[in-house]
Amino acid sequence: MSTEFDLVIRNADVVTASDRFTCDIGVRDGRIAMLGSGLPRGAREVDASGLLALPGGVDGHCHLDQPMPDGMRMADDFFTGTRAAVCGGTTTVIPFAAQEKGHSLKAAVDDYHRRAEGRAVADYGFHLIVADPTPEVLKHELPELIRKGYTSFKVYMTYDDLKLSDREMLDVLDVAKQNNALVMVHAENADCISWLTEKLVGEGRISPRFHGLSRPAAVEREATHRAITFAELVDVPILIVHVSGKEAIEQIRWAQSRGLQILAETCPQYLYLTAEDMGLQGDDGYEGAKCVCSPPPRDPENQAAVWRALAGGVFSVFSSDHAPFNYDDPEGKKLGGQAQPFDHIPNGVPGIETRLPLLFDGIAQGKLSLHQFVELTSYRPARLYGLYPRKGTIAVGADADIALWDPERRVRITNDALHHAVDYTPYEGIEVTGWPVHCFSRGEQLVENGKYLEPAPGRGQFLPAGAPSLV
Repeated sequence: MSTEFDLVIRNADVVTASDRFTCDIGVRDGRIAMLGSGLPRGAREVDASGLLALPGGVDGHCHLDQPMPDGMRMADDFFTGTRAAVCGGTTTVIPFAAQEKGHSLKAAVDDYHRRAEGRAVADYGFHLIVADPTPEVLKHELPELIRKGYTSFKVYMTYDDLKLSDREMLDVLDVAKQNNALVMVHAENADCISWLTEKLVGEGRISPRFHGLSRPAAVEREATHRAITFAELVDVPILIVHVSGKEAIEQIRWAQSRGLQILAETCPQYLYLTAEDMGLQGDDGYEGAKCVCSPPPRDPENQAAVWRALAGGVFSVFSSDHAPFNYDDPEGKKLGGQAQPFDHIPNGVPGIETRLPLLFDGIAQGKLSLHQFVELTSYRPARLYGLYPRKGTIAVGADADIALWDPERRVRITNDALHHAVDYTPYEGIEVTGWPVHCFSRGEQLVENGKYLEPAPGRGQFLPAGAPSLV
């Protein structure tokens, strides 16, 4: 008996950023071919009764196999990172091709393609990191790369090997304006951090818990305001990434109220971790290194402010900022095999698999709606990073990237059950309500009843990006 579809998902309770409806989903050649009731049989049939059918997540901010200084290494490459992503309901990832000072931006892109080739099991795009905006980069390399589908790039206002001067920031923003690209900004004041760090280290206050004191909310607030000013001067949109709390949120809300195109992103660590996770007062132990990231986690009051801003529309994107370093590793958090002063601990926490369940739990808590969840985790990142309508929604013509969620399933997060290559999760023991039980990428089932089906490494496709869409 002939079949009209490669796959039919029956009785799907479909939720997009704006709609909710029940239907069958017919998939042909990796794309959604039909939505309707009583569709003809498929070569494969899946019953979604009792489950939610959501667009596969788009993680617009993660780090995989990114080149590191000598002696440091990320735990996840494109295989283990995308394996973890799909097990958490994410079907598209956008990590960073990072330029090194003194090197070409194009060389960074070529290197990153080599790292991804034959490894990724989920589809992927690339952001760029512009660390050395030479005249050659600004006039030739960056415009050419934008034309080739690298339409978003990140700049840093901190870290000695990455930070740009104010003048360089303006130059990069101007290239973005002239070429219709989107700039992502890591907003922290480098000189303030350096001054505070020198004082703390000079006083012997070097355990992980002092990382937070070296990067207080004021340095994020000031840099956020300065970045907004640069965007206003150049008249170009920007996206402030990994916003940690209320002071930066106030700056962003102020800019948005004035009609400036200032977008913002936050991450799970600012909803679930606090400064105490880096070490209690008087605790100079090293376990807190597991939660060292920048900006650092703040306090419960700031957590509540981030939840409110998510519900209130201040944020456009909710990303993992997955930065995977093993804890017990001489190339990870324990550089050289020993505890390090806080200013030498590799920054970042893992979260590519737990991103969606941690935010989904906010639905059960009444903190945001299903539609907001889809908008923050799939629809808006797909639009901002030029992948919509291929990604980010369930609609005829879109890729059949679908996660089937059990909204009632309660799961206690443990690292043993996760699929990344990191030896810990900062969310160990947290219980969430709602979990993706099946995951499809371009119609191929990669996860079934929570079990990773071991698809072929390299099945993931590179996605050149179109122009950003801010609406």
